[in-house]
Amino acid sequence: MDSGSINLGSSPSPAATKYIQTMRDVTLVFLLRQGEVCLGMKKQGFGEGKWNGIGGKIDEGEEIPLAASRELHEEIGVVADPEKMEKVAVIDFHFAQKPEWNQRMHVFFVREWDGEPQESDEMKPEWFAQDSLPYEQMWVDDKYWVPEVLRGRKINAQFHFSGTGEGIEKFFISDLKKREPHIR
Repeated sequence: MDSGSINLGSSPSPAATKYIQTMRDVTLVFLLRQGEVCLGMKKQGFGEGKWNGIGGKIDEGEEIPLAASRELHEEIGVVADPEKMEKVAVIDFHFAQKPEWNQRMHVFFVREWDGEPQESDEMKPEWFAQDSLPYEQMWVDDKYWVPEVLRGRKINAQFHFSGTGEGIEKFFISDLKKREPHIR
């Protein structure tokens, strides 16, 4: 293992690679200010009861940064310019028992926005110090990749979950390639 990647297990299998073509694209945004990160407590639906960044599905034909901006507005009422979002990760999630949950997540940092985060039917936003995020109340994978991007690393990653996301069978983290659109 080199210093540029974290690897548990062998390389992705041909079956895992096949999932990439059928994955649903989703977005995740972290608002950042003065050493703090805004997380949202998911109040319903996928991820209910977990702290997470703000995001969701990409509508058909919608550009990824526009979807991220739309989701921010819908879920916590803030407005962010898609041109000022910093793409920090592309992460593929594979769920062994729920392949319909498989997704490719495009992760952004936002440092400038209009409005204050407000609670909605879906999310209750709260600010946390970057060095004390509530990982025990987040998705089990977050403790592996969130600190990496908060330190400034831009990553590609794959996580293969056991069951419906309670555990991790294996994961891979490497540096994000510049070929990805919207990388700065």
